[in-house]
Amino acid sequence: MRSRIPTRQISALILLVALGVVVRIGVAGFGLMASPLHGILAKVGLTETLTVACGLAFGPLQGFITGALIIVVSDLYMMPGPWTPFIAAIIGLLGIVGGVLGRFRENPGPIFMTVIAVVLTLMSEILQNVWFALFFGLPIVAVLVIGATSIVSALINNTVLFPTLGLKTIKILREKVG
Repeated sequence: MRSRIPTRQISALILLVALGVVVRIGVAGFGLMASPLHGILAKVGLTETLTVACGLAFGPLQGFITGALIIVVSDLYMMPGPWTPFIAAIIGLLGIVGGVLGRFRENPGPIFMTVIAVVLTLMSEILQNVWFALFFGLPIVAVLVIGATSIVSALINNTVLFPTLGLKTIKILREKVG
């Protein structure tokens, strides 16, 4: 069976990816890579919000494509490395989960979006930190403790953006793109 994404959805995915890339590069990429604030600032992006909103609006495949491409394309401009495919897959997984949840909850509300923001952010951050620890041969617990600030900033970011901007994005995508 061949999966076909409608042309209008492809156009919307391109727009979401471009927006996510520009924000991710703008927030984390301009001279901040060596800064101690990089870990915190990198979490103040729209990547997860756009990925989950796309998944909820269009489906798992579209959500995965959006999240993975935001990471891959922005990393090409910032600092690609062996982590890029893994982080792209983890963020893409958020889009898949969003797409699956969208099939069970057609019209998500603010409380639903806040709950999935917390759950998906914790899942994403833990997977990213575990991957980092395994790749560099570091103790997982130590990496999770050191990464706690980044995890907290991602939680704050996503619990604000999912129920606000995420819901608006879903509404616009469904109304304008279909």
